[in-house]
Amino acid sequence: VFDSVARLQNFTKAGDELNMTQSAVSYQIKLLEDFAGTPLFQRRARGVTLTPKGEVIAPVIRRGLADMGETFRAIREEQNSVLVISVIHTFASNWLTPRITDFQNLHPEVSVRFDISSRLVDFSSEGIDCGIRLGRGNWPGLTSHRLLSGGFTPLASPAYLERYGRPQTPADLLQCHLITPDDNWWPVWFRQAGVEGPLTMTKPGVTIDTQQIIGGLALSGGGVGLVSSAFFQNEIESGTLVKLFDIEASTGTNYYLVYPEAGQLPAKVKVFRDW
Repeated sequence: VFDSVARLQNFTKAGDELNMTQSAVSYQIKLLEDFAGTPLFQRRARGVTLTPKGEVIAPVIRRGLADMGETFRAIREEQNSVLVISVIHTFASNWLTPRITDFQNLHPEVSVRFDISSRLVDFSSEGIDCGIRLGRGNWPGLTSHRLLSGGFTPLASPAYLERYGRPQTPADLLQCHLITPDDNWWPVWFRQAGVEGPLTMTKPGVTIDTQQIIGGLALSGGGVGLVSSAFFQNEIESGTLVKLFDIEASTGTNYYLVYPEAGQLPAKVKVFRDW
């Protein structure tokens, strides 16, 4: 209010600029003068002028407002230009990272930051714009778009198969070195592949907790890895990993792009979703 009156030298014009009544402007100036302990304006018939004390305060107020405005503009620009994506490790490294350059070429005005995590984040409190989640697409409060199948299948390197032989039936895999043999996906895959009876793995295996590292160990010939084939398409197509059977098992979950359903969708999230 002080800055507007100081510039316009008129309470009524300041009120029009601020969408306030003339009396409300006058009252705010009186409160400020009471706080300062001295008059800041000289009242005249057709307006007001700054007193010497007002002349001292005016540039300080103007600089302060300019600094605040610049700070909020910077915050808004950062909010509008930095897209923060919560994403699990393997999806980020094996699927999204090789493709994200295409998005940035199409939308150079948007910077991308990955928040690598497998936990369920709080979008509003953690500053996350959108995320990639594995599930059934029914998270309360979130809009979801299915991206990839969550199906999984056994993969092995040609070197491993040359050394130990290629399994001819799904049951033959029980005689192989299975990477992370206690993974809950293995019983699901065997049952959906038609293997009945007790599942007895005869060889020791290495336990790993991310698909990326499971795939890396399989690539090095360390055993048979059970992974989402969508993350290893390049390796399958190049022959560095072999898909042992045309059986993609599933727990009914898939990979989804998700973001809060409430409020207007930010432009940066919209262009990422559409891409």
